[in-house]
Amino acid sequence: QVQLVESGGGLVQAGGSLKLSCAASRRTFSTYPMGWFRQAPGKEREFVAAIKWSGDSTYYADSVKGRFTIARDDAKSTVYLQMNSLNTEDTAVYYCAAQTLSGTLYDPSSFGDWGQGTQVTVSS
Repeated sequence: QVQLVESGGGLVQAGGSLKLSCAASRRTFSTYPMGWFRQAPGKEREFVAAIKWSGDSTYYADSVKGRFTIARDDAKSTVYLQMNSLNTEDTAVYYCAAQTLSGTLYDPSSFGDWGQGTQVTVSS
């Protein structure tokens, strides 16, 4: 099991930026694709971004493409989500997860290990 701890959330004005970090408990996290998901009040958890173990392949939801960037540092067992040009629709709890199960990168059920989440609030 990979334990994950997110940090970097907070309150930001529309148009601003935040960088989320997700620290993993063990270095073998480098073998797993990693993803970021978010969940707004009253909505289902949705895919935001994912990165393969090599770091060469990244995937984004259409709603964040061009604004968010996912990256990983396997030496630090950490995955990042740089969020720019934030808007109020980005307000949610953001979770990082390790794809330890079979399935697609866009499906939360493919991710077996999750962090506790970090709140991102974007004010207008």
